[in-house]
Amino acid sequence: MVRQLIPITALLFGSALLLFAGGIHGLILPVRGSAEGFSASSLGLLGTGWAIGYVLGCIVAPRIVGTVGHIRSFGVMCAFAAVAILMQALIVETWAWIPIRAVSGFCFAGAAMIVESWLSERAQPSTRGKIFGIYTMVNLAAVTAGQMSIAFGDTTGFTFFAIGAIFYCLALVPTALSTSASPLPLTSVKLDLPGLWRNSPVAVAAVFLVGISNASFGTLAAVYAERVGLTLTTLALFASIPVLAGALAQVPIGFASDRMDRRIVLIAIAGIATVADLAFAILLPESAMTNLILVGFFGAAIYSMYPIIVAHANDHAPPGTAIQVSGGLLMIFGLGSIIGPLVAGVMMTRIGPSGLFLTTLLAHIVMIGFAIWRITRSPAVPTEDKGSFQITMPARAATPETAALAAGEDEALPLDPETPVEAPDPAPEDSPPPNREID
Repeated sequence: MVRQLIPITALLFGSALLLFAGGIHGLILPVRGSAEGFSASSLGLLGTGWAIGYVLGCIVAPRIVGTVGHIRSFGVMCAFAAVAILMQALIVETWAWIPIRAVSGFCFAGAAMIVESWLSERAQPSTRGKIFGIYTMVNLAAVTAGQMSIAFGDTTGFTFFAIGAIFYCLALVPTALSTSASPLPLTSVKLDLPGLWRNSPVAVAAVFLVGISNASFGTLAAVYAERVGLTLTTLALFASIPVLAGALAQVPIGFASDRMDRRIVLIAIAGIATVADLAFAILLPESAMTNLILVGFFGAAIYSMYPIIVAHANDHAPPGTAIQVSGGLLMIFGLGSIIGPLVAGVMMTRIGPSGLFLTTLLAHIVMIGFAIWRITRSPAVPTEDKGSFQITMPARAATPETAALAAGEDEALPLDPETPVEAPDPAPEDSPPPNREID
């Protein structure tokens, strides 16, 4: 295993630098924006801008890479991400921050897709799962380190914007110096909403609602923490603990979902999230410890929903279409992510910090109600017909290439299930590799 990790060390290191910068960038904006007196609705629009850019990045990045190649494209993404964070330090105005944040989302999606495409190409079928697991752990650690770093300096000045830009630039060095051959073209996405709905109505509705909930919290958690009086260190923990709790919770939740109706498991964890929503919205706790305990349970619930939904959708999908399904659900999640921060920001502006958790509460209640209704209309998939639950990173950090990297040996390339598979003719050495598409 160590021998197979050596060739991808540069890619993992580049991804870690990128995510470290992203962790700083994602948290310094709401913290600095709150200090500057930006309204919660304006700060919510930062999340909307990010989601728009991220979805566009997932769609457009494959074309850019197909034109100029992986290394040049990755360098461009990192460079523009650095430019974006520096521009936000120079122009501290909401009218500028929102579209610039969309540029950041676009660059982050493109850069992540390139790294994941490279890793997927280098992974052997027998080690794909381990490499994906290591990649996920590296990213979670890097994001957490980036978020926690803001507790050790002045957030009202230029410092953290400059540090973020430095790490964005450093992220392009490992891939620029890599001697590895460029991988296959990136996975492109075509959203087939009617097909996904026919496949699994629960998955489509739930992933849209999870997009609303998770993006609202991911964008405005720091604003909530600041406005209920938490210190900067506690605020950084308030943003970091939920992601780590969600990663840890996926192990027991995935084990349970493989042995019972995944919709029941989804209802249960949505119920836990609902209890946490109510506690935050009604009590508005001021104690640091109470807030951190509650947000740990909240994060364990909301950040383990997405992989449950993907697994449920794949249980109903035709063989060989896992990547298409996962990529389509990711796009629907992105659509929810566009709406969520906007609604939550308006709610916080009108009724105060509790507006964030009233928004997530509504999303979770609708999810529970719809899942219960579908249970009465459709039987559960037999246990022997289920696929395996796949631990994954939070959906906001996922791309269509994440699905390709996490796929098993038989699903490494998306195939039309009705088309017979034949051995391809050998391609000339100078011919480009075939495109991979999600239809």
